[in-house]
Amino acid sequence: MRTRWWMAVLFAAGSTCFLVAPFPGFVQLVGPTVDAAVFFVGSLLFTSAATLQWRTSGSGLDRWSAVVQLVGTVFFNITTFRAMSTAISSSSYDQLVWRPDAYGSTCFLVAGCLAYVVVAGALFRRPPPGLESGIAVVNLFGCVAFAVAAVGAWVLPTTGSPVNVTIANLNTAVGALAFLVGSLLLLVPDRG
Repeated sequence: MRTRWWMAVLFAAGSTCFLVAPFPGFVQLVGPTVDAAVFFVGSLLFTSAATLQWRTSGSGLDRWSAVVQLVGTVFFNITTFRAMSTAISSSSYDQLVWRPDAYGSTCFLVAGCLAYVVVAGALFRRPPPGLESGIAVVNLFGCVAFAVAAVGAWVLPTTGSPVNVTIANLNTAVGALAFLVGSLLLLVPDRG
């Protein structure tokens, strides 16, 4: 039970970082270096929580979901560190501070689908009522939002610009909000 509490707190703190950091007002308030650092710290918190989840996961799809999610968090560690390094080394850096990573977002989406299947029995089946089902549903929603953010952040080779920064930032925040809700639900005692 103590591990579940730590997982929830770490996921909630990481989610809060990814919820706040994409807002243009935040980057204008704190600057690109601090904004990039918030993303990086959030990614480390996600990785810490995902490591606990992997260590306590069961077998089968539950285990695979935890492994794939952990790999996704490592991709986010790499890309958020790269964004932070760029922001630190370039005083004129005014681009999108962190672009949602396609590999990390894909891993999150696969992990979310696997976790959903664990509780629902199939991807396109409605899960039974209960806390674990609610967590899986809200987290899958967050994974989908992160995937949409990655599409919005895709850099077009012809222009060198992201497809749509607003879509990337909005969906990063929406996904993070869903992950925050899911992590807070981990703190609720399961009565089912």
